[in-house]
Amino acid sequence: MAGNMKKKAERVEEKREKRPYAVAKYIRVSPYKVRTALDLIRGKDVRTAQAILEHMTGRGAEPTLKVLMSAVANAEHNQGMDRGDLIVAECYANGGTSLKRMQPVSKGRGHAILKRTSHITVILDVKKAEGNI
Repeated sequence: MAGNMKKKAERVEEKREKRPYAVAKYIRVSPYKVRTALDLIRGKDVRTAQAILEHMTGRGAEPTLKVLMSAVANAEHNQGMDRGDLIVAECYANGGTSLKRMQPVSKGRGHAILKRTSHITVILDVKKAEGNI
């Protein structure tokens, strides 16, 4: 029994993400609004991405900036990486649970309103060294 548990632990460790990342769950912003911010920073270096998010006016920019800075802190603290060498390798926003609310309308009826939440993930990676071709 213990042998199977060790093998399973090894398989889980193999599949685990090695790159630094950060996840924010149940953020009270629609994933559609967050994805506009994520599309702007995908593939950029960390400093450029931070500048874009700080000057962006969209509703999803602030929580995305917090997740980005958390991923940078994880890279520096946990893996000893340099902030200047990092790029945003992957970033995505999945839908979380929705808060169900009712909007009263005529004749005693009610229309459903979904107040959506997001799970924001930012994965960083090290810049590839550009060689001469």
